[in-house]
Amino acid sequence: MSVTLTDINTAFDQIAGHIVRTPCTRSETLSAQLGLDLFIKFENQQFTASFKERGALNCLLANSGHSGVIAMSAGNHAQALAYHGRRLNRPTTIVMPRTTPNAKVESTRVFGAEVILHGDHFDETRVHTLKLAQARGLHLIHPFDDPLVIAGQGTVGLEILQQVDDLDVLVVPVGGGGLMAGAGVAIKSLAPQVKLVGVQMSRFAGAHAAFHQRVEAGQDIASTVAEGIAVKTPGEHTVELMRQYVDDFQLVDEADVEQAIFDLLEIEKTVAEGAGAAPLALLRRHADQYRGKRVCMILSGGNIDMMILSSVLQRGLVRSNRLCRLQVEIPDYPGALAELTGLLGKLDSNIVEINHQRAFGGSSVRATLVELVLQLRGEEQLQQVTGNLAKANYDVLVLE
Repeated sequence: MSVTLTDINTAFDQIAGHIVRTPCTRSETLSAQLGLDLFIKFENQQFTASFKERGALNCLLANSGHSGVIAMSAGNHAQALAYHGRRLNRPTTIVMPRTTPNAKVESTRVFGAEVILHGDHFDETRVHTLKLAQARGLHLIHPFDDPLVIAGQGTVGLEILQQVDDLDVLVVPVGGGGLMAGAGVAIKSLAPQVKLVGVQMSRFAGAHAAFHQRVEAGQDIASTVAEGIAVKTPGEHTVELMRQYVDDFQLVDEADVEQAIFDLLEIEKTVAEGAGAAPLALLRRHADQYRGKRVCMILSGGNIDMMILSSVLQRGLVRSNRLCRLQVEIPDYPGALAELTGLLGKLDSNIVEINHQRAFGGSSVRATLVELVLQLRGEEQLQQVTGNLAKANYDVLVLE
């Protein structure tokens, strides 16, 4: 199988007017923080909040003779296929891993698709989907290892070249590799000087290992914050294309991506799922490698589960010392707790939680421990609070 620039141009014409030509704008704040010129391609602004619409629609339009279609997906390909399948009056069956966030499951059902939850990881889901496709006589639309899907995803690359002049680097999140393979063909065919960098989670580094022609050790990891790229084994065809067009692959960790989700929401006021935030996580971790460069990152999707987003935001507030947990020892006499809380109030710190513990801990029977969660402005105010408490003769411990 080969995907060419002609295929991508054909896909571009086919899907034009049916998808959003998403903005690709410069981030002033992140550019200043990272020391580079950063442009963000906001694919989370597609109707189903993901770039997957491009490939799914291109495949549906090219296979109009088939009645029903089936696909395996962690969520975004599912929503894209279900949405455009309904538009084109094509019955759609979607098989999802059981670990798929509920938001993606329900969003797919809303578009009228039959949703089947099977398997803990994409590879288990894939095997079950192949069996169902054969048993029911349905046309399988692979989420990434299909030439029409790859060509559709490659239209992102065409748009980026039209929107960003003199691009040096493009950073792309990689799961199965469809987006990277398609973008690679488009970018390298028209602007071969642009460096293409793929980013994967260290927990799911199958494409990274395949690119470097290494055998990836098997892992039994239940989940990742970037479930959209939690693919153990990339596509055979996408790997071939990535080896041909991609310049480098790098890995990021869970904490890196959590912080990137937090930053994109706080700075860019945009919601990114873990996969979509992975390129920013890479740029933060390896900013020195891209300093002074004109860089574009593809924010591939924004379908994040609300419970996960809530946890990410809380953990981000903790990392930035805007939520802090302190343990303070106070004397055990009437009014001692009021004295402590009064001092904290004067220091402009908001008490979110408080636990007054007599039976456990304390340096003596005449002392008691108070554990507090405080809302602060950051590291500077935390130092002011702990310093003033120490001056007032309190024993203070900042808890992790």
